[in-house]
Amino acid sequence: MKTIRQTIIEKGNNILNVYFTAGHPTLESTEIIMKSLADTGVDLIELGMPYSDPLADGPTIQRSSEIALKNGQTISNIFQNVKNIRKTHQIPIIMMGYFNQMLQYGAERFISDAHLSGIQGLIIPDMPMEIYERDYQNLFIEYQMEISFLVTPMTSHERIFQADRLSSAFLYIVSQSSITGNQSGISDEQLAYFGAIQSMNLQSPTLIGFGIHDKETREIANKYSNGAIVGSAFIRTLENSKDYSATIQSFMSRLESQ
Repeated sequence: MKTIRQTIIEKGNNILNVYFTAGHPTLESTEIIMKSLADTGVDLIELGMPYSDPLADGPTIQRSSEIALKNGQTISNIFQNVKNIRKTHQIPIIMMGYFNQMLQYGAERFISDAHLSGIQGLIIPDMPMEIYERDYQNLFIEYQMEISFLVTPMTSHERIFQADRLSSAFLYIVSQSSITGNQSGISDEQLAYFGAIQSMNLQSPTLIGFGIHDKETREIANKYSNGAIVGSAFIRTLENSKDYSATIQSFMSRLESQ
């Protein structure tokens, strides 16, 4: 099974990473959605761990977390979902959540169980890089768990280089200094920010997320990085779906980028 980084580097560009909250819209839909995404040709799947206080997330993902928690979704159940998927699909799977969730589960047990389930990477946006490097990097290496750190328009060059050095999967470029779910276009200031990061010649592959919701915004992400991360826009399409496979195929056709 290829690593996340290998997958991105071998394809080079036009990578599509699709995020959705595990346990939303229903507890049973998680595996169906993952299989449909893999079968539709998505490059990476990013599973969100539902959380009661998702600080980085906008109203769409917050609402999906609330629904998933009400549905009874747990971290252990997510691990089982991935184990089941691994019987038939080898697509790289990332899990995104918050530092407190990892600590409450038990850090080493969390990383170990994630690895055993078939999860290949973690995104923990609120875990300080210094804490990761001091306390957890060796565990990630031991359990072959890749990690991605986030940078924003407010991140200093020094911190960008640090995030680049520590990211073993990809560097997550947050397109704006706000929560997820923005459906507006890409501004000139954002383009300048993307260009500045591109000119830094970083060692990690990069993916742009937050606000990627259609063909146009995906093409901009492809121009300035290795690809795009789509989340809130995808979650919205799932909310009233009666046929997840058909809904996903339709959504992907609207994102098509050459």
